Amino acid sequence: MRDKALRYIEALGGRENIREIDGCITRLRATLVDPSKVDEAKLRAAGMIGRPVRMGNGIQIVVGTHAELIATEINKILRGG
Repeated sequence: MRDKALRYIEALGGRENIREIDGCITRLRATLVDPSKVDEAKLRAAGMIGRPVRMGNGIQIVVGTHAELIATEINKILRGG
């Protein structure tokens, strides 16, 4: 799961670009510093389903039923774990 989380971090513009991220049933929901840094090709390569939904500095990415696990791992990484 760590490798997948690292791919999503990179696709979202890196650690410094992610203000907050959480997972719901099938989506990652993130608040970003600069949404223009998101790389959709990298999101698809990481496993995104469909297209991201962008709202201001927020983005929602459908990743499947393991969204909460990915978000938990991303948050561990962002905290230095």
